[in-house]
Amino acid sequence: MPKRLAELQAREEARFAETHPRSRELAAQARESLFEGVPMHWMRKWPGGFPVFVADAKGARFTDVDGIEYVDFCLGDTGAMTGHAPEPTLRAIARQAAKGITLMLPSEDALAVSEELTRRFRVSSWQFALTATDANRFSIRLARHVTGRPKILVFDWCYHGTVDETFATLEGGAVVARGGNLGPPVSPAETTRVVQFNDVDALERELANGDVAVVLTEPALTNIGIVHPEPGFHDALRELTRGHGALLAIDETHTICCGPGGFTGAHGLEPDIVTIGKPIAGGLPAAAYGFSERLAARLAGTIELEDVDVGGVGGTLAANALSLAAMRATLGEVLTAEAFERMIPLATRWTAGVEAGIAESRLPWHVTQLGCRVEYLFGPDRPRNGAEAHAAGNFELERYMHLFALNRGILLTPFHNMALMSPATTEAEVDRHTEVFREAVLELRSGAGT
Repeated sequence: MPKRLAELQAREEARFAETHPRSRELAAQARESLFEGVPMHWMRKWPGGFPVFVADAKGARFTDVDGIEYVDFCLGDTGAMTGHAPEPTLRAIARQAAKGITLMLPSEDALAVSEELTRRFRVSSWQFALTATDANRFSIRLARHVTGRPKILVFDWCYHGTVDETFATLEGGAVVARGGNLGPPVSPAETTRVVQFNDVDALERELANGDVAVVLTEPALTNIGIVHPEPGFHDALRELTRGHGALLAIDETHTICCGPGGFTGAHGLEPDIVTIGKPIAGGLPAAAYGFSERLAARLAGTIELEDVDVGGVGGTLAANALSLAAMRATLGEVLTAEAFERMIPLATRWTAGVEAGIAESRLPWHVTQLGCRVEYLFGPDRPRNGAEAHAAGNFELERYMHLFALNRGILLTPFHNMALMSPATTEAEVDRHTEVFREAVLELRSGAGT
């Protein structure tokens, strides 16, 4: 298969270069003024030798500068899970922009958004940020402040944005910097404890040290491949954190795919902190973090008024009027319960199509669904933790599958084999992916013996 894969990759790269002359031209121009030719460094990871330059996007589709239209299952890696340019959000942005974008003062929208988030996630005191990274970072600071403890605990191969303390992994049982961790300020072993997801015994052992301020976790892992919690894991997680005096923070930034209240709402979790970002303002930078009533009471009055602006929490543009207006419209009119009732069955349809392609090609792969999010991995067994999910990855196979799809008008998330459904996604678009996936795996399998 390696020889066949290399042949197919070369063919797809040649096709991509030939059919995207304007993007190729712009990519060459970008190298003159943008670091390594892209406005954000991770955009280098798109397959094909250079990224597609987008002309416009609407709903579940976008068109590039070469006039090619794509079905978008990446959706900004969740940032555009609403679909591109949803009308209610656009109207709210236009209204608010004409009245003021940022003021460092509250608006009525802040009340409406916090009340809606309370209804969905059942934590009652909210603050706002611009990214989920900030929401997680600020939550960690506040958890350390209120508990007086220095460390956090995360699960191996987690992802919580660009938070220094979370770029840690296990190597031979020791906490080390995750591969690719650029310029860590200190060894993550000084700040972080790491255990495998679903490993209750290891979790209890690490919490017993008594120095963990907060456990920060997605309720199901998503960024390394979808890893579901095993039965009873969340009950044990909640019991152990309470028993050992640690707070529990649930990051719903990706797992909002499970429904209006994310995994927390769908499964009745009881976290001390909920963080969320990405899609809640229709793609405009916005995030939120909320505290349980009990935690809010512990925090109340502990931050000196003189120091509230220099405590490492917040930012000048946080809670700006434009983001809050967009959040109010998006939560109230776009990411609704009715939208999820459409999106989740579409993900089930996508899953069935991929399963059929895997079965026909007889490749030892599998596919996993989490709400309106679906992902396949290059291994036969569903992983129990992040380490197993990472072991089932294959960078060269990923590049081939992504580029094959891209050359046929399908966009997947570039960093893994993930697809999202939006309120604008259709059954026909899902079925088109099924056709393309089937073609890709059958071509790959046809040369498996070479």
